[in-house]
Amino acid sequence: MRPPTHILVVNGVKVRQPVFVMGAPHSGADLLGRALKRSPGFHVTMGRAPVARVVYAFARRPSIARSGGAPSVIRDVLAEAWQVVPGACAECTATCREAGGIVGSGPCVGAGTLTRFGDASPDLLYSAPVLLRAFPDARLIQIIRDGRDVVADMLADPNCMAWFKPHMLSEDAEFPNPFLGVNSADHRGRWKDMAPAGKCALRWRGAVRLSAALRRELPAEQLLTLRYEDMLAAPGEAIDAVSSFLETKISTIALYGTAVPKPGGWRKRLAPADAELVEKVGRDELSRLGYR
Repeated sequence: MRPPTHILVVNGVKVRQPVFVMGAPHSGADLLGRALKRSPGFHVTMGRAPVARVVYAFARRPSIARSGGAPSVIRDVLAEAWQVVPGACAECTATCREAGGIVGSGPCVGAGTLTRFGDASPDLLYSAPVLLRAFPDARLIQIIRDGRDVVADMLADPNCMAWFKPHMLSEDAEFPNPFLGVNSADHRGRWKDMAPAGKCALRWRGAVRLSAALRRELPAEQLLTLRYEDMLAAPGEAIDAVSSFLETKISTIALYGTAVPKPGGWRKRLAPADAELVEKVGRDELSRLGYR
């Protein structure tokens, strides 16, 4: 039985087919979010603090995400984030402000021009089931990237590395834990002793396994999968695919000339021991996804 449909109205506009961009950390969700944010009629948020708190709560404790009240919680926090009011952009992350070309406090869009809403916050992937319960007509776009390049970027990101402190897998942690990529409480000690590159690789592996599960469960009209490498190599083709999927025109300009890491940079950025560990942890997923 389909979940009940809740009509959400933001700034006088009914929220229909909201778009959520997701993937493992540093997989390029922000890059596509930037393109959507600069497309006419779209209001896309990225990393608003209240949204992030809910997303990370669901990620770290999947039992909360499975609760009956979870859809209302995420629907309410997104509705607040999507409100177009004076000074709204002052609460946004630097990434979101840059994507919207904001210099002052915003807002970054005009309420009278809105037709679609979306969010490209980090780690939305772990909230995908809740998002689909909250918005049964949602459109999900997931980005896949070479895990070795992902790990290289994660190691250089203090915010990512903060999740790997030993207390993150405390005695009350839930297992399996897709967020950290640990399947059993029996592996807690092994995870705590693992090198940072290995912990990053486990997180990437857990994320791409969730992406694969979504690909099996959702119809093509509700889920689009893109490769980071393809977005950089052929941005026009990538945006055409997104435009077709969302049945609206998406800006291609935002993908051109973007100063982002190029594919294969891990060869120079990862120490040999780290590269070997990442390839060991993610061997099956790297092979399945065609990353040699």
